[in-house]
Amino acid sequence: MPGFVQIIEFKSSRIKEIEELGRPSRTEGSTTPTFRRIVATADRDHPGTYFTIIDFDSFDSAMENSGRPETSEFAAKMAELCDGPVIFHNLDVIWEDTGDGADTPTP
Repeated sequence: MPGFVQIIEFKSSRIKEIEELGRPSRTEGSTTPTFRRIVATADRDHPGTYFTIIDFDSFDSAMENSGRPETSEFAAKMAELCDGPVIFHNLDVIWEDTGDGADTPTP
């Protein structure tokens, strides 16, 4: 089902610290996270550059997740570990192919 994807692009020489920082903030806290899936990636062509891809049901569920105290705290601490600004790409999914031969268009 199409939805909303947020890609967070950042550079860091302290990726292990960011990984450790993120572990509890994804699953613990006062409210339940609203994401469907998180994929953390490293750019092979640009060492020290990373992208976190977060899949949500909708823009509203992404904003709900952003409003979690744990998310805000993580973002502030993560920014301190980055070698430059963090760039957010907010993307509406317009279609999705799950490999089963049936595209899923957005209504």
